[in-house]
Order: sequence, then structure tokens, then C-alpha cells
Amino acid sequence: MNKSPDELLKELTLTEKASLVAGLNMWMTKGIERLNIPPVHMYDGTNGIRKTNSNEEMGITTENVPATCYPTGSAIGSSWNTALLHEVGVALGRESKTMEVELLLGPGVNMKRTPLGGRNFEYYSEDPCLTGELGAAFINGIQSEGVGASVKHFAGNNQEFEKMVTSSEIDERTLREIYLSAFERIIKKSDPWTVMCSYNLLNGTYTSENEHLLNDILREEWGYDGVVLSDWTAVNDRIRGLKAGLTLKCRAPPITMPKR
Repeated sequence: MNKSPDELLKELTLTEKASLVAGLNMWMTKGIERLNIPPVHMYDGTNGIRKTNSNEEMGITTENVPATCYPTGSAIGSSWNTALLHEVGVALGRESKTMEVELLLGPGVNMKRTPLGGRNFEYYSEDPCLTGELGAAFINGIQSEGVGASVKHFAGNNQEFEKMVTSSEIDERTLREIYLSAFERIIKKSDPWTVMCSYNLLNGTYTSENEHLLNDILREEWGYDGVVLSDWTAVNDRIRGLKAGLTLKCRAPPITMPKR
């Protein structure tokens, strides 16, 4: 007999509960075998499933499992075709199931604010409305197959250079109209299983521990009740993150967070 989430929660020990809010290794959460709670396998998935043959490595030096490669976000975003994005999402969801992947880490929907942005190829557009519509269609496609999506990187991830120590200084109106608009549209139109916070600081506070961003806006204002997970090695202070609303700390090989 399958137990409800509330019943399982009551049976978990405090140590087991704590273990569920940090990844077991590079690409999966910890399962609780005695309660038949399986681990969640998650891999990059903006334009294809980047599943590695190793649980610990970033995939740079290890061989990836062969998978279908779709056009990058910048290319498919130029189509302005929500039906096409939904179709790609469905295909990725189906392929994920054959590869035993429960969560795809995508789409990337940050705004393109400079031509030097190192991940511009991964994002759809510099327009929040277009990005929001495309991202919602993509996520609805993936999740229609019973596979979760993770919209990223929340928020203000404007550059790759020194992104772990850079603070995006954005006033409230600009934040709302440009940087958060696509995320809000996606949350309300597709309800992604997870939201991934970014590496950077936002107005002086790491997004992984930014209560205004994760709690006031995302949860209270937009009504999001899914999982908020960190980008890999993006957690500066785990306790502050928990208090701010960061659900899952995703693990990676040990790294020392740079100081500002």
C-alpha cells in the first residue's frame, strides 16, 4: 500500500529529513530505502539531455550518454513558435523517461543584457514576454510526460565572468519589468516542478539566500509551492538559504566559495 506524503513525512527521522535537502552526489538526491523513497536523477536539459556516466564529475572529462541534440535556446527562440517549443519539450520528456531521468535542468530564461553574456546561446531572447511564453510552452511539454523541469537561473544572472562574486544591482521596477517578468509568466502558466536560483548576488545578497526574491516574491506573491534548488556550488550559507526558502542544495565536488 502506497503511503501519502504526509504519512511518509511523519515516519522520517530528523536526520533523514535533513538528508533530503542536500544532494547525495553530483546528479541525484538521496533516497530513503526503508520507506521506498527513490532518489531523483537530474541532468542538464535545455537543448538535450546531458547525462554523464559518472555521478561525481561535471561531465567535462567524462563521457556523456548519447542523446538527441536540439537547437539551442537562441536558435529555437528565434522561431517565436510556442507549439514547436511544446513539441520539443514533449520529446525531451519522453527521452528522459527512457534514460531514467526524473528532472531536466532547463529551460534557461535569463534576459540577454550584454553581447558578452557567456550563456546567451542557452537563453531564448532579450524580451521578457517572448521568453516567458516560450519557456512556459517548453515546460508544459516536458511535464506532460511526467518529467519535471527546472526554470533557471533565478535571477539577474547577467554574466559568467566572476559570477560567483558579482552582485547584480537592480532597482525594483527594473527587476520586475525586465528580469522577473519571464519567470513570473512561466510560474503562472506552467507551474514548473523546480526553480533554480543563480550564482550571483542580487543587490548585495546571494540569490540562494535572498528572502525578498525566494520568499516574498516567488512564494508569497506568485504562490509558488514547488522546489527551489541551487545551482551547483552556488550555496554561500546553507542556514540562511533554508530560512530564505532554498529547498535543495545541489552538490558538486568540494569548492571554496570566493570572497567578495
